[in-house]
Amino acid sequence: MRKKSLIRMMAAILVCGITAVSISLNSCEKANAQDNPTPKVVTTELVRTSKSWDGADLPDYLQGKPEIVGVKYEIPAGQKLGWHDHPVMNFGILVQGDLTIISKDGLEKTVHEGEAVVEMVGTIHHGENRGSKDVVLYMFYLSQEGMSLSVQHPEITE
Repeated sequence: MRKKSLIRMMAAILVCGITAVSISLNSCEKANAQDNPTPKVVTTELVRTSKSWDGADLPDYLQGKPEIVGVKYEIPAGQKLGWHDHPVMNFGILVQGDLTIISKDGLEKTVHEGEAVVEMVGTIHHGENRGSKDVVLYMFYLSQEGMSLSVQHPEITE
C-alpha cells in the first residue's frame, strides 16, 4: 500500500512539475511574441482603374496571345524623354524621384516616389525629370509579341 501511495504522490508531483514548466514556457513564448512579433505579409493595392492618368478610358484588350513586358527606366535629373505614344496598355511604379508627364495638349501630371501611374494609350506625351534626383520607374506593358511598346515622334519639337 505504501508503494502505491508513493507512486501516486510522485506522479502528482511530476504532473504538477510538467504543468508548471508548461505554464512558464507559455508565458515566455507570449513575452517573446510581444518583444519579437512575427512579421506579417502586407498587401497594398497600388492601382485599380479602367482609365489612364488623364481620365481617358483604356481600350479593349488586344486580340490574340498576350505578351507581358516589364521595363526599368532610369531618367537622370534634368532629362526629358522624347514625344511618344503607346499602342498598348501599361502602368508603372515610380520607385525613386518625381516624374512629370505632359500630354501634347499641355495636360500635366507629376508622379511622386512610391506612386503608380496608368499611362495614356494612343495619346502623344512625354516625361520630364524636373527634380534633382534621378528617376527610377518600373513599367509593365500588356502587349503582343513583336508589337512596339511605344511609337516615337521626333517630328515634334516642343
